[in-house]
Amino acid sequence: MLIGAHVSPAGGLPKAVERGLERSCRAIQIFNQSPRMWRPTTYKDSDVAAFREAMDASDIDAVMIHAVYLLNCASEDAEIREKSLASLTHSLRTGQRIGSCGVVLHPGSAKTGDVGEAIARAGETIRAALADSEGCELHLENTAGAGGTLGRSFSELAALIEAAGGDRRLGVCLDSCHLLASGYDIRTYEGMDGVLAEARAALGEGRIRSLHLNDSQTPLGSNRDRHANIGEGELGQDGCAAFLSAPGFEELPCVLETPGQKRSGPSAEEVELAVALRERGLAARSGA
Repeated sequence: MLIGAHVSPAGGLPKAVERGLERSCRAIQIFNQSPRMWRPTTYKDSDVAAFREAMDASDIDAVMIHAVYLLNCASEDAEIREKSLASLTHSLRTGQRIGSCGVVLHPGSAKTGDVGEAIARAGETIRAALADSEGCELHLENTAGAGGTLGRSFSELAALIEAAGGDRRLGVCLDSCHLLASGYDIRTYEGMDGVLAEARAALGEGRIRSLHLNDSQTPLGSNRDRHANIGEGELGQDGCAAFLSAPGFEELPCVLETPGQKRSGPSAEEVELAVALRERGLAARSGA
């Protein structure tokens, strides 16, 4: 498993690699533009070349891009959908340029409207973004389920993939905090394996392409997206170990998006803890 962390590219794309190495990452995730603004960041060819050179010289094997939170591909507002389409397309094109294994997207929100209609709108937007880009995958992230967010269940994720045309570039990013918050009990090995079997039955084999490891401040079924540091929330170390050691996750990129100490984000120590918890989980599964 390629365990790592969300890091900042402030100061230039190669800085993200530097920050990843400081945290002993095998995978990193970045925003390709400010998460609080619609304006895209356009990287020069020299920026991209420097990033790829830094990646090649490092022990980091995967980079993911997280689409900014402003996007709502399911919005009833046509202007918001157009902005979301432009931003998502830009992220996918940037991902292709820098060699990203995927762009992670919160699919959108139905707000108080009809969920089926919202899924159809999101699917149309996602389909258009894929058609206007190439190569880079798009990973739909499961959500905690608050505020009408889409993707709170595997059936909703499957419906979104179908609405977007079922393109093989479409995958899913599973977030451990969001799973628990949306009602999936993954706190034990048996529970995690049952949830994973349910996910694969709904999504099809090979659709789970990336992972987010976050503990949860809020309990099972709370529908609240509140990340906690690893082992310090409702999942605890045992739940995190069960998630990390799930069968079929061996080659996937897995990034931490935890608040960290003093809200400074994931640290090297927390990444190392995640690696240790995966080993603990594998040992428990093998009966060692």
